[in-house]
Amino acid sequence: MRKLLSFLCLALVLVRPGLLDAAESSSTPQKTRVLLITGGHDFEKEHFFKLFKENPEITFLAVEHPDAQKMFSAENSKSYDVIVMYDFNQKISDEDKTNFVARLKDGKGLVVLHHAIATYPDWADYWKIIGARYYLQQTNVDGVEKKRSAFQHGMHFTIHVADPEHPVTRGVKDYEIHDETYKWFDVAKECHPLLTTEEPESNPVIAWAKTYEKARVVYMQSGHDHFAYENPNFQQVLRQAIRWVAKKD
Repeated sequence: MRKLLSFLCLALVLVRPGLLDAAESSSTPQKTRVLLITGGHDFEKEHFFKLFKENPEITFLAVEHPDAQKMFSAENSKSYDVIVMYDFNQKISDEDKTNFVARLKDGKGLVVLHHAIATYPDWADYWKIIGARYYLQQTNVDGVEKKRSAFQHGMHFTIHVADPEHPVTRGVKDYEIHDETYKWFDVAKECHPLLTTEEPESNPVIAWAKTYEKARVVYMQSGHDHFAYENPNFQQVLRQAIRWVAKKD
């Protein structure tokens, strides 16, 4: 009888190896699924996408405008956990606005990179979502004249870690970077500064964390070209930002 039971157990394993596969997969952390949105601004595609291909914690789907906003629908949102925006100066319909906000209410994480600070310049709720407003032209805000925001290519400057205990910046120390700077944009008071700089051609606060509805949100000013993409500190902050907004840290 004992030999018979041993034989039956062996046969079960041989016939149904999927049982072992399921047990192994359940103990392996699932990768974060990233929706990566681009469009409206040139960039070094090979170098940029390499950042995501070499991140072992994620899988990603890259979508370019005008096809990106259809991914905000409830059905399409089942395919991702986090939205990473690297697009610029887009129009958005009322339906797509509603869907985008609905995804944040669902708790989808949001990471906004570099020029995506100005993805939807005419949508006031987008400023509230990301915690900043970049002015593509001189604008009057509640009676206050706001000059056009400025950028400067090819700057080499020091970035300071404002909160070394935050999961997004943990393990990162002050570092040098060669990148594009922005200045004369507004940052909301509720934003929690993560990275700052004393470079006069830049706004002082250049990365922050916040929440909107059920979503965690991170903005990073860095990320113009391969000089930034290849900076190991930028890579670490980006990886940890995705992890944090995915609520895995």
